[in-house]
Amino acid sequence: MNNPLTAEQEKALVEAIRQAEILTSGEIRVHLEDHCPTPDPLDRAAQVFAELNMHKTAQRNGVLFYLAWQSRQFAVIGDAGINAAVPDDFWETTKENVLQLFRQEKYAGGLENGIRLVGEQLQRYFPYDAATDQNELDDSISYGGGTPQPPRK
Repeated sequence: MNNPLTAEQEKALVEAIRQAEILTSGEIRVHLEDHCPTPDPLDRAAQVFAELNMHKTAQRNGVLFYLAWQSRQFAVIGDAGINAAVPDDFWETTKENVLQLFRQEKYAGGLENGIRLVGEQLQRYFPYDAATDQNELDDSISYGGGTPQPPRK
């Protein structure tokens, strides 16, 4: 896979995920691949969501950012818990915020902005609880068919 992100951008995205998750019990993942193997990126995002076991969080509050960057397809999806909590237009508004930067080929900036927006909603509806919270999902970026790519040097 040709990665659209530099090693520094990858680190910044993982840090954005960690910062967003500090304040919430929610979980955020980013998945990148060259081309979307399905006509609808939402369908592919749902497949990746399942492959990454994102539906197994205790409060069903996982969120996945999916980008097939060469075929220019993007989706953001959340599990049942967060879907029930956020306003009806939240996912579309978040997607449009991210796409504004993608249109300028600022992939890392768009994803960081989306992670921040999602983190704010997760914090509002699923605040961090020191007594019960644990990091349920890996914060690293996944690639291709859901298999994490080794960190670049």
